[in-house]
Amino acid sequence: MLTGNKGEWSEIYALFKVLGDKELQPGDKDLNKIKDLVYPVLKVLRCESGHNFEYGIEDDFVIVSGDEEVLRISVDDFKSNAQVLLRQIKSSNGTFSIPEIEEFMKTINCLSLKASSSVKTDITIVIHDQRTGLQPTLGFSIKSQLGGASTLLNAGKTTNFIFKISDLTLSKEQIDEINAKPKIKERIDEITTLKGKLVFSKVESSIFENNMVLIDSSLPELIAECTYLYYTSSKSTISDIISEIAEINPLSYNTETGHPFYSYKMKHFLTDIALGMMPSKVWTGQLDATGGYLVIKEDGDVLCYHIYNRNEFEDYLLNNTKFETASTSRHEFGTIYKEGDDLFINLNLQIRFIK
Repeated sequence: MLTGNKGEWSEIYALFKVLGDKELQPGDKDLNKIKDLVYPVLKVLRCESGHNFEYGIEDDFVIVSGDEEVLRISVDDFKSNAQVLLRQIKSSNGTFSIPEIEEFMKTINCLSLKASSSVKTDITIVIHDQRTGLQPTLGFSIKSQLGGASTLLNAGKTTNFIFKISDLTLSKEQIDEINAKPKIKERIDEITTLKGKLVFSKVESSIFENNMVLIDSSLPELIAECTYLYYTSSKSTISDIISEIAEINPLSYNTETGHPFYSYKMKHFLTDIALGMMPSKVWTGQLDATGGYLVIKEDGDVLCYHIYNRNEFEDYLLNNTKFETASTSRHEFGTIYKEGDDLFINLNLQIRFIK
């Protein structure tokens, strides 16, 4: 019997829904459908236990082929099972099984909840691009609103930003007293009250820092400024923080001509994370999720954010993500520590989608 959580079952829902709809519907930055623009789906590719299967669409049937076996399943069967699965996902919690859906999965050679895939790709789809006439094979990452909000960038020691505390000398007792405060914001406020300043030093992981430099040479400083603002203010959404950063202009850009320096750089950062960049691995610019994102909305609609529509994809990421505080003990951040005669504090970066 197959068991999984909401996120794992959502991948199967996306498979059923895409094949039932026979098309991908693009979305805008506010998770609304873009009218008069669709991508007809030609087939979905899936790897099961070392075997490759194709779910090709032919009129009102889905042709399931793999090895020598060929099945013809009505598109309506995928539609009806998608609705059953949607109801079950919404009404269930934790890890659960859905016997009736599992029976249908067996008939279409879908034997597991998660297909074998690259790091970022959850589903591979061949579409027909009506504007270019091309039929590209694209890998999409699935983000579902049916369960808890997904993370865009997972926290780790690799995502720690190291700040030197300047203009301040503290005794061990003072350090312990500040570190005992329950919130990171309270610790930074105390440092500021004592006339200390946090100055960005470096990213704890040189790989992550160089990944950002590869995207844009000023990104480490920009993301450090955004992270600092998150921990010292009431703002948490990426859009609010980047708007505030643009007002402050910490990198001293010439803003007389109205160039959107900060939002532009942040969009590129978020997009490269979404499509393949990971803090712990050297980033060469090679995309894993070559299509973009499929977003499963709470009402069951599936919206496509395709890199062909890069503006909408970037706007979606900027307007639907937020900073979040991860475990301070697990990732070793938020406390003052001493190296030689210098004081430091690490601030951690984690980015999650807004539910």
